[in-house]
Amino acid sequence: MPFETALAELETIVGRLEQGNVPLEDSIAIYERGEALKKHCEALLRKAEARVEKITLGADGRARGTEPLDVDR
Repeated sequence: MPFETALAELETIVGRLEQGNVPLEDSIAIYERGEALKKHCEALLRKAEARVEKITLGADGRARGTEPLDVDR
């Protein structure tokens, strides 16, 4: 499932839960679906981060190469 589709479904789930008018059993089921979608989105983001590289510059200001992007965690 593409990231955008998963995120849109997750936003719908959050909206339904925030309304507070969903029966308990349904709330539990959609919460579990939301948790699965959250994990899926996080995995896709981690893969995307691994593919991003930072361009490094030499002393003269010209591109010298690339290195992995530093991600603060």
